[in-house]
Amino acid sequence: MAEEVRVTGEQAEEAGEAIHLPGPSYQPVVLAVALMLAITGVVLFPPVAVIGLVIVLITLFLWIRDTRREISELPLEH
Repeated sequence: MAEEVRVTGEQAEEAGEAIHLPGPSYQPVVLAVALMLAITGVVLFPPVAVIGLVIVLITLFLWIRDTRREISELPLEH
């Protein structure tokens, strides 16, 4: 049979640091669709590839900007 472990005495201390999770974002989905357009455009219709690459560059810029802003708001100890 399984043995029971009983702990008596003090309670364990809570974690000293809060966990940081980024907020929800549409940027990964937009980046994936733009990459799909760029790759498909190379094969089927080059102007679509150019449009896809422009969207990729804009989305990457916005995603990196948002991430840098979010990281700068974190406490220094984090």
